[in-house]
Parts: sequence; C-alpha cells; structure tokens
Amino acid sequence: MATTSQPGLYLYKGKNKEGKPVQGEMSGANITIVKAQLRKQGVMASSVKKKPKPLFKRSKPIQPADIATFTRQMATMMKAGVPLVQSFEIVAEGMESEKMKEMIGEIQEDVSSGMGFAPALRKHPRYFDDLFCSLIEAGEQSGSLETMLDRVAVYKEKGEQLKRKIKKALTYPTAVIVVAVVVTGILLVKVVPVFAETFTSFGADLPAFTQLVMNFSEFAQTWWLAFVAATIGTVVAFREARLRSQTFSDNVDKITLKIPIVGGIVFEAVISRFARTLSTTFAAGVPLIESLTSVAGAAGNAVFRDATLQIRDDVSTGLQLNTAMRATGLFPTLIIQLTAIGEESGSLDEMMEKAAVHYEESVDNQVDNLTVLLEPMIMSVLGVLVGGLLIAMYLPIFQLGQVVGG
Repeated sequence: MATTSQPGLYLYKGKNKEGKPVQGEMSGANITIVKAQLRKQGVMASSVKKKPKPLFKRSKPIQPADIATFTRQMATMMKAGVPLVQSFEIVAEGMESEKMKEMIGEIQEDVSSGMGFAPALRKHPRYFDDLFCSLIEAGEQSGSLETMLDRVAVYKEKGEQLKRKIKKALTYPTAVIVVAVVVTGILLVKVVPVFAETFTSFGADLPAFTQLVMNFSEFAQTWWLAFVAATIGTVVAFREARLRSQTFSDNVDKITLKIPIVGGIVFEAVISRFARTLSTTFAAGVPLIESLTSVAGAAGNAVFRDATLQIRDDVSTGLQLNTAMRATGLFPTLIIQLTAIGEESGSLDEMMEKAAVHYEESVDNQVDNLTVLLEPMIMSVLGVLVGGLLIAMYLPIFQLGQVVGG
C-alpha cells in the first residue's frame, strides 16, 4: 500500500539522467505521486520527505487575489496544452501562500482519483462559490474547459481590479483621518496640560478659545481610554452585526448607495459587476434564468440582489429582460438600451461585456477624481485641527507679551 500524507511540498534528493546529484522541492498529493513525477522527469529519487513547516511562521491566508491568480494560471496552462493534473502541480509551485498550495494539492489529488474539476472545487466553498463552480462545470461538460477558465479568470481579475480601485480611494483618507485623530489626541492629553500649568501661573483670564481647548483637554485626559474602547467596540459590533443580521446588512447596503460621491461609485461598481457576471454566465451557455440567479448572488449589494431576483421572476413569466430591468427603476438608461439591443440581435453577452467595460472605466475615473478632491480637503482639516490647537496655546502668550510691552 502506498504511503500517503497530507498534500503539500516535498523535499527530494536523487540523481538525474546524467548521474549528477540533484535536489529540490516539489508539490504533490503524496510521496508515491511525487516519486512518479520525478521519474517522468528523469530523476531517480533516493530520498523524498515532506517539507517541514516552520514552528513560528504564520501561514498567509488565502485571499481572493490568490483565487484570481490560480484561475488565470490554470487557463494559461490549459491553453498551452498542459494536462489538467500537471497544471495543478505547476501552478501550486508558483503560489506564495502555503495554504493555497495545500488546497491546490487537495484539488489535484481529487482530480487524479477520477473526480471532476468542478466537484473538486465544490469541496472548498469558502474560496470557490456556486458561480465559479457552475461555470467550470459548464466548461467540462461542453469540452471547452480552457475557454471557460479564461472567461472565469477575466471575471475574477476584473472584480479584483474594481475592489482594489475602491479600496485605494478609501485607504488614503481613512489613514489621514486616523493620523489626525491620534495626533490631536496626543496634543490634548500630553501637550496641552503642560501649557495649562504655565497659564495657571499667569493669574490672568484666558482667551475663550484657549479655555475651550483646555476644557477639551481635561475631558480627553479623563475619558480617552473609554473613547478608545468605545471606538473599538463600535467597529467590532458593526462587523458582527453585518455578519449575523441580514436586515442590518441590507440596511447598510441601502444607506451606502445614498452617501454623497461614495454612493455613486458603489452604484456604478455594482452595475459593472451585474453586467460582467451576466455576460460571463450567458456566454458560458447558462440559461438566462439561472444566469440571473448567479448575478443576484454576486451583486454585492442587497438592493440590487433583490432587484435582480425580481427581474428573474419577471423574465420567467415571459417579460423581456430590458423591460424587467426598467421596471425596477434602479438601472441606468445606457445598460437598459444595451440590453434591449443584445436581446434583439442575439448578442446579449457582447452587449453586457460592453456595459461592464463602460462602467468599470467610469468607476476608475470617479475614484481618481475622488482622490484628487479629497487630498486638499483632508489637508485643510488637518491644518485646522493642529493649527487651531497651536493658536489656542499661544494666544495667552501673545496677550502676555502685549501687556508686558504696554
């Protein structure tokens, strides 16, 4: 019986065809498979053992970007004519995340044992959703797996690009605001009290602005720990509420769409995701009703999820897709017109692709403009906070100078 172990990386030593000693590492489902792979490469292994894991190294978690990279590399391998099982091995070796390598090893082992690609993916629902698995399954059944992998790769890549753009737009202002709050807190808790002791020796009335800042400082010194705890508690409670309460999460999605500027970006991002998902599923040969179910699941916003499900129900009764979309009152005229053209010409997937590209470019432009607009605004807020505190502290000194000079 073959000795088996958990899929992962194995260290090997041996000799190549020329008799020269070689060593290295290779991913595989177990030692027997690794030895067989080495023999195919002309290496006679004298030692094969599983690569030990570092004691204190924390394994990097699998990110959505890793799944996008995996899909793109699998599509490339398949297009190059590399067999499916061997493709897993090559792709796994290029992954940085140990957990990702282990998961690919598990998928490789399942496929090697005769399981289909899609069923093997379904064993990891945390990373491969129903839409992903359904598209791969459609590719397997139609004999066009490499084409389907390419489409899924494009879909995943576009989705990740969109997320990165929005995160980039929000990261900078968030970081600056956090720094401003921290700097202001340090000034109020540590710096202002030093000035307060000096002002007490003056024996004169302080300017109203200075007195206001002093009061804030006393409040901050007393309650800063409670404020930090309340802030952390609010963030944690918000995240838990979004995860545990569907109603709360849906309300947050509704409010997000109404936030000035940011709401517009989120709106067009959701529209682009709607169009991209519908284009990908419809091009894969998935029936429209099933495609709309997948689109609803991938919407990323409760308002559009519910609207898409309503569209699906209307289309199932015989209503045209563009008419059902118009009835929701949510979709822009452009995407409705493109949908109508696609339905009439039989090229719905192409029209949805055009719509997705248009709204993705629009999101890119809005994000760039948002960054440009926010920068001077944030600098102004920083100037007012820090500058205001400094002015408040030096006002009594200026007044004292005037009294002495007089």
